[in-house]
Amino acid sequence: MLLAAAGCSSTDAAVTITVPSPPAEEAALCGALHRELPKSVAEQDRNDPEPASELTAGWGDAAIVLRCGVPRPDRMSAPQSQGVEANGVNWLVEEEPEGPRFTTTYRKTYVEVTMDKRYAHDITPLAELADAVKKTVPATLDVQ
Repeated sequence: MLLAAAGCSSTDAAVTITVPSPPAEEAALCGALHRELPKSVAEQDRNDPEPASELTAGWGDAAIVLRCGVPRPDRMSAPQSQGVEANGVNWLVEEEPEGPRFTTTYRKTYVEVTMDKRYAHDITPLAELADAVKKTVPATLDVQ
């Protein structure tokens, strides 16, 4: 979740987010994911949030923010949960006032992606992140 925007009116201003605290095994998966993430997503250039961490990444002016090693969302157990699949990666969908939040399912660690409202009905960013997720965060079961 975004906590605050740092800086003034610059489009290059980094945002500040909460860095997850996963167990060491999950943090290692997140480090591998961090190294595989693309330089741009949905035509937004990489602009990582503060504090700098291998557990977080961002694109654009907080348009797309990824956190790896987040806790399992409570809504994942809700019978009315909605999901989406993007290029072989399954995601829980949560509609939030500031924009959609997606969290991977069936992976050895949870990867969360938040997007601003302009991506409310667009899974293109998830599709562009899918290869890096599949390569570095193993599935917990075969969902294909």
